[in-house]
Amino acid sequence: MLEIFTFTHITMALLGVVAGLVFGAIPGMTATMAVAIFLPLTYAYDIQTSLFLLLGLYVGGISGGLIPAILINIPGTPASITTCFDGYPMARRGEGERALKLGITASLLGGLISLICLALFTPPLAALALKFSAVEKFLVILFALTIIAALSKGQMLVGVFMGFLGVLIALMGTFDDNNKLRLVPGFLSEPLIYGFSLLPVIIGLFALGQMFAEAETGMKKNVIDDSVMQNTIKFSFRDFKGQTVNVLRSALLGTFTGLLPGVGGSAASLLSYSQAKNFSKHPEKYGTGFPEAVIASETANNGMTGGAMIPLLSMGIPGDSTTAVLIGAFALQGMQIGPLFISQNPELWNAILWAMLLCNLYMFVVMFFPIKYISKIVYVPKQRLYPVIILACIIGAYAGNNGVAFDMWSLIIFGILGYVFDKLKLPTTPFLIGFILGGDLEKYFVDAIKGSSGRLSIFFTRGPICWVLWLFIILSIAYAAVSDRKDKRKAASQAQQ
Repeated sequence: MLEIFTFTHITMALLGVVAGLVFGAIPGMTATMAVAIFLPLTYAYDIQTSLFLLLGLYVGGISGGLIPAILINIPGTPASITTCFDGYPMARRGEGERALKLGITASLLGGLISLICLALFTPPLAALALKFSAVEKFLVILFALTIIAALSKGQMLVGVFMGFLGVLIALMGTFDDNNKLRLVPGFLSEPLIYGFSLLPVIIGLFALGQMFAEAETGMKKNVIDDSVMQNTIKFSFRDFKGQTVNVLRSALLGTFTGLLPGVGGSAASLLSYSQAKNFSKHPEKYGTGFPEAVIASETANNGMTGGAMIPLLSMGIPGDSTTAVLIGAFALQGMQIGPLFISQNPELWNAILWAMLLCNLYMFVVMFFPIKYISKIVYVPKQRLYPVIILACIIGAYAGNNGVAFDMWSLIIFGILGYVFDKLKLPTTPFLIGFILGGDLEKYFVDAIKGSSGRLSIFFTRGPICWVLWLFIILSIAYAAVSDRKDKRKAASQAQQ
């Protein structure tokens, strides 16, 4: 353990948490953006050091979103959207500091509970996945893509389209079995011989695209009413008295939501908030500045961090957009994420667990005690900060593939795509997950067909695991269809009113 906690690792974790807090606290900047921008820096470090930095950015970025949510009613990250509902009313009553400390403490509890789930459930899942043939691996990825559709509220077909659009773009380049180009125009045959590089795609979608969107709004300065930090009622850990069930339920809901590919922190916090309200003794107080609601929201969105790591480390399937970006860190180090990861890299697995623990503790210490000063982050002028971020995006994309000029064009192309997706209200996360899983989806399909002498029936006759996966796929599609129909009816009735 002492070998894991070197001075470099401890310092990188602290740097990651602090930088993540800045990204999370400034509306328009997210944990995913933070990880994407810092990803190229990991070239200079080994994988353990890189993970201490990137996991710090992840934990800090998710937690930092509560600051603007409570102080100016703008979620710093999508995961903090429900924190606005009761955190801001508390701040308006002069309980801003109390609300912030409630959220920070709840974030720590959610992160620690999800870390326990990560340590307990990832190894058994990885051991089960080791028994999978190409058929089961193909069906698992297909199931992951159907989950995207099932949880694209009111946008089932859009979610499916974005996921498979990502798969289609991932397949551009050379087909390994015959070394022939496919899906590539003739004039791009040379630069796209190996397809699009992951790094410029990630940075373009989640960083440069956001810069374009922020530039359109004028990057106006956020204004804080000084009354929100008067602290008329002091924070006390006694505020958590009677909240044990709320904390456990919210953390486990957040962890479960993190397990589902492409769902994201906003779904985790909304699900937790709604369930907390349903089981509350005072549901009428929700939305009026109720501490219990802040606890539910912040416990869930930090509970998602450990949950999203479980499918990533056991099966190589990212749970959310940030863990999808983390795949880039392993790829840069030449490491393959999947069922063999834990058994082949036990020291790295232990380092990930300790890094998550350290980053959650750092997050609490860095935010809780100097929160009055940390909250000033929302005053940072975007017009000065964003040009530096754009420069970092360009350097990162250029350095990512030893200076390949086409990667610069890829950065711009996917930056524009990210901006267009945002304008058209198209979800970006399903696209990225489809892009990352597209190559494996094709590979396992081809391997299964080869192993069965071309028989498609192998996908239905392989055995019990295969049948269970098909059942999950069918249930996921059925749920998606029913949920989509209900959402459309609800929208239609609201429009008539």
